[in-house]
Amino acid sequence: MTNNDVPQATAIVTGGAAGIGGGVSRRLAADGFHVLLVDNDEAEALATRTDIERAGGQCTVVVADVTSDAGVAALGAALDIITGTIDILVNNVGDFRPAKAVFHKSTPEQWEALHRINLWHVLTVSHLVVPRMIAQGSGSIVNVSTVEAFRGIPGNAVYSAYKAGVSAFTKSLAVELAPSGIRVNAIAPDLTDTAQTSAEAMLEGRDPDAVRTWVPLGRFGTPEDHSGVVAFLASDDARYVTGHTIPVDGGTLAASGWYLKSEGRGWTNRPNAV
Repeated sequence: MTNNDVPQATAIVTGGAAGIGGGVSRRLAADGFHVLLVDNDEAEALATRTDIERAGGQCTVVVADVTSDAGVAALGAALDIITGTIDILVNNVGDFRPAKAVFHKSTPEQWEALHRINLWHVLTVSHLVVPRMIAQGSGSIVNVSTVEAFRGIPGNAVYSAYKAGVSAFTKSLAVELAPSGIRVNAIAPDLTDTAQTSAEAMLEGRDPDAVRTWVPLGRFGTPEDHSGVVAFLASDDARYVTGHTIPVDGGTLAASGWYLKSEGRGWTNRPNAV
């Protein structure tokens, strides 16, 4: 762990080095929080810390895999030296890739990997942090779910089940912790241009202009689109918002499988159809 001067207000971001997590780390640091950035990729984490510090922010890196017991213990050791409040926890780690594309060809070992990556760590990290928030009488938790928790996604049934669990956990924990002054919310991303889900891979040779027929707002999301919503949910502006999962998806969930016709006149439930 690399430790800097620790100010009073700390935000923990798991998977905080790259992609959506990297955007969240940079945004919360820019908003004045000391960011405790937890990631298993040391090089990416240190690069993000450098970006934050060059911009005038403060960041401590914890190199750890929070899907493992050892990784959660490493985070706990880092929290023991924090002298101020733990104001924000962002449970960002997640991935859809460890399982086969078809459920009947997947294995229990792959389900277990998906469980730890997408749901288990949300429970274990929250379990670690919540007592500290209860003791201080305040805090905000933001989990990262997905729009696939709210609609069918062939080929990723196990992933979507665990992400639905994240949203259900968010709702119930919010009610449980409200009397302690702690709010719990989530975001549900879709189609975001990151290293994990690059625009190039999502397009797969299609015309980039076709994106407007899939996404009502006409473009893929960016990490900054998500970090802004996380910052809002964690802020005092959202002081009366708890227990909700906010889709950050350019309108795809609202469209519910309807696509803009390629010539721009009317809608169809057949993608890219004229």
